[in-house]
Amino acid sequence: MDILLLLFLGKPLWMWMLFLSLVIGLLVFDLGVLHKDDHEIGVAESLKLSAMYIVLGLSFAGFIWWQMDAEATAQYLTAFVVEKTLALDNIFVIALIFSFFAIPRQYQHRVLFWGILGVIVLRGLMIAMGATIVEQYHWVLYVFAAFLVFTGIKMLLVSEKEHSVEDGRLLAFLKRRMHVTDEIRGHAFFVREPHPATGRLTRFATPLFLALVLIEIADLVFAVDSVPAVFTITTDPYIVYTSNIFAILGLRALYFALAAVLHRFAYLKYALSVLLVFIGSKIFVADLMGWEKFPPAWSLGITFAILGAGIGFSLWRTGRGSRRVVSAE
Repeated sequence: MDILLLLFLGKPLWMWMLFLSLVIGLLVFDLGVLHKDDHEIGVAESLKLSAMYIVLGLSFAGFIWWQMDAEATAQYLTAFVVEKTLALDNIFVIALIFSFFAIPRQYQHRVLFWGILGVIVLRGLMIAMGATIVEQYHWVLYVFAAFLVFTGIKMLLVSEKEHSVEDGRLLAFLKRRMHVTDEIRGHAFFVREPHPATGRLTRFATPLFLALVLIEIADLVFAVDSVPAVFTITTDPYIVYTSNIFAILGLRALYFALAAVLHRFAYLKYALSVLLVFIGSKIFVADLMGWEKFPPAWSLGITFAILGAGIGFSLWRTGRGSRRVVSAE
């Protein structure tokens, strides 16, 4: 049993195994019980599933408090909220990918489920490398912070760029390197079919697999912002990783409810911009004030205030626009 007490990235091995066992158990329950048969996920089911993940994510903060302390708990909650909010942009891209490949709603959950497995591995590798770099070269945190401030300001000043799937180089590369069916084949990612030219049985990828690959790449792109943001909140790899995974689990579950109302959050990107600037500037403010670190409780409160203002303003503006349309009719 002594092996369970060995430290891995600063925490006992049993803490990592407990978290990963919990996540794996949730995924098995999700696909093996709740969604054993392909079906279209409605808004009500999406909200219930998301609420379950949010409750579990927030409950895990109690475990953090028990094993660590109140400061670590505040850092975890801040990282959880920041990661979940920054990942909202990912919802837009996922919706675009599903629309481009015409993926039926009853198969979308299957793609997102297997995408989670990729996220667990890829985020783990990114966070482990980031933690190692930060431990060896603490000044990298200032680079992360400056990058976040620059990104936030750029998001405020530069007009929003439309995403394009059809013109993507990655999609063209995949189609050149593998055989791809013209249409989906149920929930299969790969099928064996006669080749049109030779008649021999050949392994074909389906559009479902292409959608999965593009969603994984999109997550890596968004992780370039979110992972440095969490490292400026805390450098503890355990808090960074657990908050990342719980936030993404809940957001993927909420996708089916959010996809229908994304237009109501049209102004949230401005709040995200301010949030990135705030997160990036904390380390510089702490240095100027002579603090060892920016107070975690303040960070959590300011984060909630920024996001609350952005969500409230978005709902107010889009709701007012809808009423005007109704009145005009």
